[in-house]
Amino acid sequence: MTQITPTMIKELRDRTGVGMGKCKEALEEAKGDMELAISNLRKAGMATAVKKEGRATNEGMIAAAQNGNTVGVAEVNAETDFVVKNERFQQFLQNIANEVAKTNPSSLETFLQQKYSQDPSLTVDQYRSTIVQTIGENIQIRRVKTFQKQADKSIGVYSHLGGKILTLVEIKGSNQEEALAKDIAMHVAAAAPEFVNPENVPADVIEQEKEIARSQMKGKPENVIGKI
Repeated sequence: MTQITPTMIKELRDRTGVGMGKCKEALEEAKGDMELAISNLRKAGMATAVKKEGRATNEGMIAAAQNGNTVGVAEVNAETDFVVKNERFQQFLQNIANEVAKTNPSSLETFLQQKYSQDPSLTVDQYRSTIVQTIGENIQIRRVKTFQKQADKSIGVYSHLGGKILTLVEIKGSNQEEALAKDIAMHVAAAAPEFVNPENVPADVIEQEKEIARSQMKGKPENVIGKI
């Protein structure tokens, strides 16, 4: 029987993120076969992940990545704010954003079922499940989106609060204004505007805002309120 050494256990832990005790058990079960132990842990991880799927994921972060002319954006959610600050979660988030930029998926559903380029033995969703098992919380890839750089367009991305808020601004007319686009994206994060220009504001929204303003100016003459 192959002797299970601390070095083997550490290697398995480094490759999977699973606890030392579980790594030792997996190696013993696989009789020292590292790849079989990894496969067994992944299978166990899938089973563990399924049990956690129903838990609410109300915390999350957003990351962006670039691959060639494609900018990929991904939102990943977890159960607690503590976990979204975890280094392993953040690395997973960035890996997903990188994968989005690299593969330019047509939809979230397609993305989840495609092979994960860093480990083609897994789909993206199976890769997610291994992270669920490692971290111990339900983790969901909530949204993915891609943007294409063009000769007449600049794209600026700004991340605020470590990824709690991420804004992206496109400027048409030049591909040399990325810094300006990023500066505007920073202001978007601070101001949270709902519309780009007055022409985009629906009439019912304008009327609602006018009504709110009128209610704040009670007691003033009607002709004055209208001008204000």
